[in-house]
Amino acid sequence: MVPALLDINDCNLVLWHEDQRVQSPGYALHRDSRYLFGNDARAAARLQPRNVNTRYWWHLSTEPLQPELGTARHSADLAHAHLQALHAEGGNAAEVIFSVPASMQREQLALLLGIARACPFSAVGLVNRSVLLASLHAREAQLWHLELQLHQSLLTRVDADETTVSLQEHIALPGYGLLQLQEKIVEIVAREFVRQTRFDPRRSAASEQKLYDALPSALRSLQTSTETNVEIDGYRARIARSDLVKASEGLRRSIEETSNGSPAPMIADPLAALLPGFVDALTGACIIDQDDLHNAMSSQLEHLVQRAANLHYITALPRLEPNTAASTPPIDPVAQPPARAAATHLLNGHSAVTLAEASSLLPDGCALRHEKDGWQLAVQGASASVNGVRVDNESVLVAGDQLEIDGHSFTVISVQD
Repeated sequence: MVPALLDINDCNLVLWHEDQRVQSPGYALHRDSRYLFGNDARAAARLQPRNVNTRYWWHLSTEPLQPELGTARHSADLAHAHLQALHAEGGNAAEVIFSVPASMQREQLALLLGIARACPFSAVGLVNRSVLLASLHAREAQLWHLELQLHQSLLTRVDADETTVSLQEHIALPGYGLLQLQEKIVEIVAREFVRQTRFDPRRSAASEQKLYDALPSALRSLQTSTETNVEIDGYRARIARSDLVKASEGLRRSIEETSNGSPAPMIADPLAALLPGFVDALTGACIIDQDDLHNAMSSQLEHLVQRAANLHYITALPRLEPNTAASTPPIDPVAQPPARAAATHLLNGHSAVTLAEASSLLPDGCALRHEKDGWQLAVQGASASVNGVRVDNESVLVAGDQLEIDGHSFTVISVQD
């Protein structure tokens, strides 16, 4: 029996179990005498800010919650409920290996394992996520790992010799969490709305929530184009990639100062790719694949699973051979993201249908329409994601995109004449 892998990064907890990959950001919402977690809670963060908690993984403890949130006594109660919800959504794995950031303190790790004992699964492994990733990617004596968390960024250094990678140090970068970076981007986008349309999307909680919901799709579009449209309540603003570069300049400078200009290569979690221009400006940096942790676990199982003993925190692992998993090549700091082929068809199973005719294949609440930017997936009332990123409004499609809509999977492709 292969255990599930649960990666605990509060920006986006991810559970791999058999052929499933379930994502759930670290948001807890108390509504109607019950708790909602993950995407459902995040979708109400601007509508009901007093009923949402985003710090319970970061400040995991048994200290009384301040402010209170429903019947939960402390952040450990929220973490326990979140684990149970994620476990059920991911298919009720019998065994779980935890992958955790270096920022989790010894007391928090002990508390996490105590919480796991009260869950309907057995914890059979506890490993540092940077070390697990470095076992795939370390090709030199040092490797930095950058991870974005909700309330801070974390820079972790892993050293490598000929056979082993091991955790050396970690440095928190306060003030540069995903929420703070997101706020800077929202300020810029809202300012463009006011300048171009005289409409301020932050004037009400409802329109502000729509703006936050539209961000992932807009940022994803800017990975392959220099401009994109954002539409809120019938108002549309044109957002340039260059306008948003300044939002992450502070984080980039902080990384350079913290690492003392170290020439060591750096890997960054996939969320960093959504910050326009950020990775381009970091010399020698590359974005890892969203499944690299799971791939590394699959290759390191004999070193991770601890069924017959008390769990110990694994901070050193054997280096994997370069051909064990393909690593992402370093990004040219002056190059723009390569353009992908224009979308023409939707692959449903083994059948390809032109995008002009494909709306009939999609579940209710989703449609395909052609705009100046190309084909867009329009979402209203359905649960949809593109390449693992939730879509709540519109998303420009390119060849290779993977769509998940209400449990149905589709692939966007380009058919050449």
